[in-house]
Amino acid sequence: MKISILGCGWLGLPLAERLRDEGHQIKGSTTSEEKLQLLKGKKIQPFLLELTPDLHCENCDDFWDADVLVLNIPPGRGKNDVKEFHQQQIQAVINRLTDSPINFVVFISSTSVYPQKGGIVSEEDTKTGKASRASGNALLEAEKMLRKESGFETTIIRFGGLYGYDRHPVKYLAGRKNISNGNAPVNLIHQKDCINIIQKVIKENITDQIFNGVSDGHPPKKMYYPAVAKAMELKAPTFKNDESKEYKIVSNRKLKMMLKYKFIHPNPMDFSI
Repeated sequence: MKISILGCGWLGLPLAERLRDEGHQIKGSTTSEEKLQLLKGKKIQPFLLELTPDLHCENCDDFWDADVLVLNIPPGRGKNDVKEFHQQQIQAVINRLTDSPINFVVFISSTSVYPQKGGIVSEEDTKTGKASRASGNALLEAEKMLRKESGFETTIIRFGGLYGYDRHPVKYLAGRKNISNGNAPVNLIHQKDCINIIQKVIKENITDQIFNGVSDGHPPKKMYYPAVAKAMELKAPTFKNDESKEYKIVSNRKLKMMLKYKFIHPNPMDFSI
C-alpha cells in the first residue's frame, strides 16, 4: 500500500520504518527542513508540511496520493485557543482529503478525552462531550469532525501516556515534592505497542472504530514513579497522602478482544526496557 504519515516525530518515524520494512511505500511529513534528509535516507519519501493552522506544503500533491493516512498531530499545548486552533488544523486536512484517493484515516488521539471521574472508563465514556483538559476537548472535537466525513473511513486510537527508549513522563516529575493524586493509577503504553497496534489496524483494515491503547498494568503513581526514577538514576518524586476517589483506569478490553492483541510490554513496572 501507499501510506502517508502526517507527523514523523517520536512515534511517527519508527512507525514509518516498520511499515516500510513490510514493503509499503511510505510518505512522511515533517515541519523541519533538517529532517527531510533524515527521512530520505531512511527511504521514506519526505515532505515539508505545516498546519499553522492552514495547510502549507509546496509540491505536496504526491503526499496525498495514498491509500491510508496516519494523522498524528496532537493539539498544541499552552495555546489559549487550543480547541479552535486544532479544529482549524483538522479541517484543513479534511479539505485536502476530499480531493485525494485516501479512503482510510487512522487518527492518533489520547486518553485525555475522558472526563475526570473515578472507575474504569471505556470507549463509550465520552458521551458527556467534556474532557478533563483543554487538549482533550480539542481531540474530542477532532474525532467528531473526522468520523462524520463520508468521503473516507476513520479509526481512532486513544493512546495513554507514551513511554519508551528516550521518553518517559517521570523525567517531568523527578525531584518534585508533594505531588497530588499519588493513589491514582497510571495509564501508560510503550512505543513498541503503539506501533504494533497501528500496524495491525492498517493491515487488517479495521475501519470505523475507536480503541483505547493502554497497557494492562496500572500501578499507583506514588509507587510507580519513585521506582522508575530509581531505575533511571533520577531524583525520586514524592506524593501527598490524599484520599480522593476520582481515579480512572482506562480499559483496553475492546482492543484486546477485537484485534486479538497481546501487549509486548503489558506491565509498565518492567524497567528492563
